[in-house]
Amino acid sequence: MQTRHPSHLRAALFFTTAALIGGCVDNPPVPPVARVDLQRFMGPWYVIASIPSFPERDAYNALETYALAGDGKVQTEFRYRRGSFDAEEKTMHPVGTVVPDSNNAVWGMQFIWPIQAEYIIADLDPEYRDVIVARSRRDYVWIMARTSQITSARYEQLVAKVAQLGYDTAKLRQVPQLWPAAAAVHSAK
Repeated sequence: MQTRHPSHLRAALFFTTAALIGGCVDNPPVPPVARVDLQRFMGPWYVIASIPSFPERDAYNALETYALAGDGKVQTEFRYRRGSFDAEEKTMHPVGTVVPDSNNAVWGMQFIWPIQAEYIIADLDPEYRDVIVARSRRDYVWIMARTSQITSARYEQLVAKVAQLGYDTAKLRQVPQLWPAAAAVHSAK
C-alpha cells in the first residue's frame, strides 16, 4: 500500500534539489561497469548499506525492486520502514531511464518530473548477487544484494570498492534487515 503525505513531497523535493546540484561538481565521473543485462538485473535488491539520502537515513528493511516497463523504462519500488522494524512501511516509485550508449549501466532516476538523478552501476557481481550504485558527486552510494544478509568478508570487499570509487566510507550506514527466511531468498536468473 502506498502512503502519500507531506514527507513524500519533501522526499521528491530533496531528490530534485540533489539532482540539480549534482551537476555542479568537479569530481571525475564514476566509471560504470562494462555492461548490464537488464533482464537479469530486474527484481528485488536489499539495501545492505548506503551513504543515505535524507528520506532513507533511518531506513530499516530497505528493498529496491526493478521491473522493465513496455516503454523500456525501469519501474522502481523502494520500500522501507523509517526508524524501526515495526514502523509503517513507506514506498517511493521513481522511474529509471537507461542512458543511451551506456550498455545499460547508467540511468537517470526520476523522482519528480522532469529531473533525473544520476544512477551509475559502478560494480556488479558477475552472478548478479550484489551491486554498488554510485553517483559522480560522491554524495550517495548504495550497496545492495539479492539476499538480506551478506558475509562480513563480502561486505568488507564491497566497502573497499566504494572507497576506491572515491567515497568517504566512514559515512556508510549499514541498513538493518530482518525478513522472514522465505522473503530473503532470491536467485538471480
